[in-house]
Amino acid sequence: MANRYMLIGCDVMYREICLCAAHSKNIIDFKFMEKGLHDMGKKIMSETLQQAIDEVDTKKYNAILLCYGLCNYGVSGLSASIPMVIPKAHDCITLFLGSREAYADYFNNNPGTYYRTSGWLERGAYFGVDGKENTMSELGIAPGDDYSQYGEENAEYLKEILGNWTANYTKQTFIDTGVGDLAVYEAKVKAEAKNRGLAYERIKGDTSLIQRLVDGEWDTGEFLIIPPGNEIVATYDESIMSCR
Repeated sequence: MANRYMLIGCDVMYREICLCAAHSKNIIDFKFMEKGLHDMGKKIMSETLQQAIDEVDTKKYNAILLCYGLCNYGVSGLSASIPMVIPKAHDCITLFLGSREAYADYFNNNPGTYYRTSGWLERGAYFGVDGKENTMSELGIAPGDDYSQYGEENAEYLKEILGNWTANYTKQTFIDTGVGDLAVYEAKVKAEAKNRGLAYERIKGDTSLIQRLVDGEWDTGEFLIIPPGNEIVATYDESIMSCR
């Protein structure tokens, strides 16, 4: 018999998660959390995810799958009364590229890269969570906006208080995970890169890590299995996270 899992994941990976679940032998139910949760800070992210975990009918599922990375420590402290499983990843880019090694290799050879995927384009820049928004979203401004549209004086002010987004980046990379209207997405990312004065590259993504998550193939080098009553803790080393 197939196992039944409840997957709680960021909706920036909505298409990729659904694709992998469709190919899995297991039965996967979903609860997608909005992308902007990542931008609300650790406290709000942790509290919101814990609430979602607490609402799971644990009698129905063999385990809870967390399709997240450490994500600015937003998963730290999470616990459940049934096993949970999470990829050992710093953030979702590892999940889009298939492994920590693939991400590290690209990152080391392409410093200053801003990543884009279909989900990042479809799900918007910033959204409020329960009415809570960060400074940029309150102003209706997303990272990379052309501030000049607000007038020269206002543009200088916005750069001063919000920081010039592009200062830390030299390249914009589109990760092609094979889902959605890729021609449209690539054209948009190319245009963004040109507008921001960044180099552009398109690379092939890899959803195999997500596939292994939903398939129950949890190698302990790639996944953390959190026993009931234990909580996720950051380790600040190559293992990224552990449990206690």
